[in-house]
Amino acid sequence: MSINKGLYSTEMPKLKLHGRGKVRDIYEVGDCFLIVASDRISAFDVVLPNCIPHKGSTLTKLSEFWFAHTTDIIQNHLITCDVADFPDSIPTEYHAQLKDRSMLVKKAEPLQVECVVRGYLSGSGWKKYASAEELCGIRLREGYVESDKLDEPIFTPTTKATSGHDMDIHIREVENIVGRETTAKLMETSFKIYEKAARKAETKGIIIADTKFEFGLIDGEIILIDELLTPDSSRFWPAAEYCPGRSQASFDKQFVRDYLEGLDWDKTPPAPELPEEIIQKTSQKYLQALQLLTNSEV
Repeated sequence: MSINKGLYSTEMPKLKLHGRGKVRDIYEVGDCFLIVASDRISAFDVVLPNCIPHKGSTLTKLSEFWFAHTTDIIQNHLITCDVADFPDSIPTEYHAQLKDRSMLVKKAEPLQVECVVRGYLSGSGWKKYASAEELCGIRLREGYVESDKLDEPIFTPTTKATSGHDMDIHIREVENIVGRETTAKLMETSFKIYEKAARKAETKGIIIADTKFEFGLIDGEIILIDELLTPDSSRFWPAAEYCPGRSQASFDKQFVRDYLEGLDWDKTPPAPELPEEIIQKTSQKYLQALQLLTNSEV
């Protein structure tokens, strides 16, 4: 694939479209879903007009890697990412389009919260701490600086918004949505996944500053769904460049956000075009994260 091109639309008229998100398109395939990761990119909840080449493949390969790495903690919805194992109901004419960027998954009932674990103070977490020293009802000690490692990871859940921004919520609100027992399970599982993944990433020279998990139910059992520990759902920092007291270099789309912050744009549609240099550098960051973490390439 040329560095200047990517897959923006995943139109497959012979399949039933279930839903289209900012980045992923979901198709119904019998009692399964087919999740296809495009090369679209969003920032500030607005989908940008440019593709980031290889982005969808990177997200899919990283999710596959982390799903396999965490099955000792919790089961997940992934069936296969190999188009050769897809059912006959997915026409082979689509296989080239789907290769490396699609997941056949079990259908689950999504839980209507997003489970965020923060190991470091960055982004919106840093801004809220700087103004109130509190996140989602959790009072933090004084003295942290931007990008500091927290004394211990914290659980800062959000709403699962279908449009617009997710909103931070207190743990009691999570209990009201999914129940106390399920909330406790989500917290325990989220911490276990984060801590295991953070240890693994450290051996590869990457700090996972924070990440977001999504869970669902199949026959009453909680499983992991959506994507897992990708640059779109996490902050990945190069450990060798880590320096508290400022924002960090990253392997995620913060590079795009920083560029857009410097423009005279009100963060509402339509989004501005990205320069070729920004597109290429962003693509390289995603690919570097994949190579470092998995020793594989697109």
